[in-house]
Amino acid sequence: MISSVLVANRGEIACRVFRTCRELGIGTVAVHSDADADALHARVADTAVRLPGAAPADTYLRGDLVVKAALAAGADAVHPGYGFLSENAGFARAVRDAGLVWIGPPPEAIEAMASKTRAKRLMGLAPLDPDGVTEADLPVLVKAAAGGGGRGMRIVRRLDELRAALEGARAEAASAFGDGEVFVEPYLEHGRHVEVQILADTHGTVWPLGTRDCSLQRRHQKVVEEAPAPGLTQGLAEELRALAVRAARAVSYTGAGTVEFLVADGRAHFLEMNTRLQVEHPVTEAVFGLDLVAEQIRIAEGHALGTEPPHPRGHAVEARLYAEDPARDWAPQTGTLHRLAVPDGVRLDTGYTDGDTIGVHYDAMLAKVVAHAPTRAEAIRRLAGALESAVLHGPVTNRDLLVRSLRHEEFTAARMDTGFYDRHLGALTTPAHDPYAPLAAALADAHGRSRFGGWRNVPSQPQVKRYDMGGEEYEVRYRHTRDGLAADGVRVVHADARLVVLDIDGVRRKFPVARYGDQVHVGTTRLTALPRFPDPVARLAPGSLVAPMPGTVVRLAEGLAEGATVRAGQGLIWVEAMKMQHLISAPAAGTLTALHARPGQQVEPGTVLAVVQEIPS
Repeated sequence: MISSVLVANRGEIACRVFRTCRELGIGTVAVHSDADADALHARVADTAVRLPGAAPADTYLRGDLVVKAALAAGADAVHPGYGFLSENAGFARAVRDAGLVWIGPPPEAIEAMASKTRAKRLMGLAPLDPDGVTEADLPVLVKAAAGGGGRGMRIVRRLDELRAALEGARAEAASAFGDGEVFVEPYLEHGRHVEVQILADTHGTVWPLGTRDCSLQRRHQKVVEEAPAPGLTQGLAEELRALAVRAARAVSYTGAGTVEFLVADGRAHFLEMNTRLQVEHPVTEAVFGLDLVAEQIRIAEGHALGTEPPHPRGHAVEARLYAEDPARDWAPQTGTLHRLAVPDGVRLDTGYTDGDTIGVHYDAMLAKVVAHAPTRAEAIRRLAGALESAVLHGPVTNRDLLVRSLRHEEFTAARMDTGFYDRHLGALTTPAHDPYAPLAAALADAHGRSRFGGWRNVPSQPQVKRYDMGGEEYEVRYRHTRDGLAADGVRVVHADARLVVLDIDGVRRKFPVARYGDQVHVGTTRLTALPRFPDPVARLAPGSLVAPMPGTVVRLAEGLAEGATVRAGQGLIWVEAMKMQHLISAPAAGTLTALHARPGQQVEPGTVLAVVQEIPS
């Protein structure tokens, strides 16, 4: 019997595995980089071991250090989580060779399926030869052979972009997974991403635990997932389950795994098999009433599954909350997460708690929120409502995008595909700020203050405050009167530092307010208080290209130098943040008059990387 589990991972998945271990009476061991010394997963584990020496972004890829940590802490089993070393056969062998229990599939199965190129050949398919790709093959997808999570993937629509896509995908894959192998396959524009969860024991039983739809994706990374996948014919659903079982049996698979497909025109196209637990596993747990982590542990202990899986019930939908700005090319955000809370009735899986810092080294996912209900429509409504009323104080997040996505008619009618955000991102990120939020912020800040310490018999001059709301500046005016605070066009019913109540044309509205320095949250609206007398700031030169987020410059376009002529949209500089590479392109055709970026350079948001002087038309 397993008595202590080390999770070779961090953040949300480590906390998730620890939760099940506690319920089973199993001890827990965390590992952490220096950057994660105070992270939630390191705090909640029974024991935490520092992984020394490596840079924060690479620490969790050091399998030798993880095995040494497990032995030092007295763990007798290792759970890999997802990402990092979870699909590394060498790491699985090292764990077993050290006399530890590996809570995952056999290394041989990982080797057969973790490389997507080998997996395709096993299923009778073959990737395209990059040197043989022609215009007739376009569009194509360059994809990392190892790992997942959308890293190391590029869509290529022009033949002259293939080389750069291959290089960029290799670099990103090597950084994220320690393996730079990539391959090329046809890209289906309007397919749905559908997958099958499997569980397999060491006694020959394989359970196909229904289907999931994961079509809403950004940067090839899933954002919203649900189970079961809606709108599939019974025949297609049965075919998917049969193919998943076939893939598992082909490699003598054991444990939890996922077989992924692209469904287009009523046909299933095999993509890959993920030889690990998936981020979206909670929707399957909700529908089948299972704890997949507990099942993984039981299988690793040698227990047999039953002859039949539990009967599914209802529908579950999961949304991934990210610290990112979808309107700015999904730019990751950093800073202090002051408050994170969701209403009762939904499941919250997270690796953060109030006051934690969101750093630059790892994935930008804050949490997963999951709703389960008897029907799909009820689950969607429950999840959208929970997200809308969640308390999220800190950096910009994708919360508003998620709410709008869940309520979009294409999603509610189950007509979505992987191109959903390509079509709708602009409309889904159009600002819809509450026009009364700045006034509520100002009134909360003014609570208890008076201009002169007493009231006068003459009307006072209005007080003025300025706020940035979604990149736009708002100026609000209010007055101190002998009856309290007042503002034109509304009646102030109540105002204190945490709550403002306004009567607006006979409708009474409440505005909860929270302030952290210059950052103000009014309900779900995020504001920045601006100084009353702003200091004059030198404006950026026209055509300046600035770093959109903190990160590292990893690559410049080939031959890029001052004086070079660039075309509109040409990729110039690649900045890596949170294991993803972000391309900074020329805003217009022109001349590169300044180049400050250098590979390896650490940059902060707003750092000027280059200047392009536009060629007059």
